[in-house]
Amino acid sequence: MGVIQVKKYSGEMEAFDMNKLVNSLRRSQVDESLVQQIAHEVEGNIEDGMTTKKIYQMAFRMLKSRARVSASRYKLKKALMELGPSGYPFEKFVGKVLQYEGFEVEVGVLVKGDCVQHEVDVIAQKGNRHYMIECKYHSDQGRFCNVKIPLYIQSRFLDVQKQWEKQEGHKNKSHQGGVYTNTRFTSDATHYGNCVGLMLTSWDYPKGKALKNRIDTAGLHPLTSLTTITKSEKSKLLEHGIVLCREIKDNPDVLKKVGIDGARRKKILADSQSLCETHQPNT
Repeated sequence: MGVIQVKKYSGEMEAFDMNKLVNSLRRSQVDESLVQQIAHEVEGNIEDGMTTKKIYQMAFRMLKSRARVSASRYKLKKALMELGPSGYPFEKFVGKVLQYEGFEVEVGVLVKGDCVQHEVDVIAQKGNRHYMIECKYHSDQGRFCNVKIPLYIQSRFLDVQKQWEKQEGHKNKSHQGGVYTNTRFTSDATHYGNCVGLMLTSWDYPKGKALKNRIDTAGLHPLTSLTTITKSEKSKLLEHGIVLCREIKDNPDVLKKVGIDGARRKKILADSQSLCETHQPNT
């Protein structure tokens, strides 16, 4: 049997890599025996030229039918894509992640710069660290943040930084600009961002502290991870300002507000509780 070529989200073709599939399934915290079983079932159904999206969908369906909560963990990347279409829920999500990590957070604020006023997605402070963060949400996994994004953010940050440094109590603070994205950065974007001192965070960057790692280890899965609620219900919860499964666990009455009650409510709460459990994932 020859090497099977699969089509990535970017449109590029690459050889199917069984290890990638196995590692992605392991992140779902499912038993190793089931990881291997599903991986081999998927491998047996792959055809030359098949898209990675279709391969993911196949694996997700198999996992969902056998381990529902694990399927919710497996769909994390897609769940971040579902924090749209406006991108504002993604800003709130980033704010919540930072808040649970001990930062004081403001989301969607007007900040005075030295030259002009700026609308900033997230302002985060912890101790002497003060961050101006922009959130770049994409609904398509094939869209990456290119070098234009950190170039633009750095120019805005420098204008804000000049004004911050004039304020009382800011002399000893460390100011830094940052970019969070739910997809990836191009190599030029990371090179430039690191060169000028921007904090860059994406789905898989920086290694060990990327969004996927921080979400898994802290149990901060977006509510869009849940397989037990409909698309319409997810939209209603987002409209109520709820972005985390943890918020559903802590405020179960919010499910009643969007018309979810009875047995389904118990199932959603149970899944939310499980997704809030912290663990050390495979990277």
